[in-house]
Amino acid sequence: MPDFGDIAVASLICLGAFFLFVGSLGLAKLPDLMRRLHGPTKATTLGIGAMLIASMLYFLMKGDEFSIQELLITTFLFLTAPVTALMVAKAHLLLDKSERKNLPPTGRDVDWSVYDAPRKTQQSENVQSEGN
Repeated sequence: MPDFGDIAVASLICLGAFFLFVGSLGLAKLPDLMRRLHGPTKATTLGIGAMLIASMLYFLMKGDEFSIQELLITTFLFLTAPVTALMVAKAHLLLDKSERKNLPPTGRDVDWSVYDAPRKTQQSENVQSEGN
């Protein structure tokens, strides 16, 4: 019968494989760039993190030394993936508005980019016309 360590390693590998599959599927199937960012930055990062932790746990249980390289890879991955996603999202939001026509509506008076001027609503136009 396998011990607790083997079950933990197998569980982490299965969890990592599931997250990697979901992240890759999201990257391939989601319709636009802003939605596709979630696949590699969230799910795939968790999948790789779980795989690396499973590898560290396996070699630690096997009696070898603690693997500092895998811990560093995991740390840098969790630190750099959100920053990379932020930079890609900012670059996309600063594109010309004609190239952003496929983004879904935000439901607010501002567009996706915080650098855009607020959209004029019918109510604000009526208030301005009554004031004149």
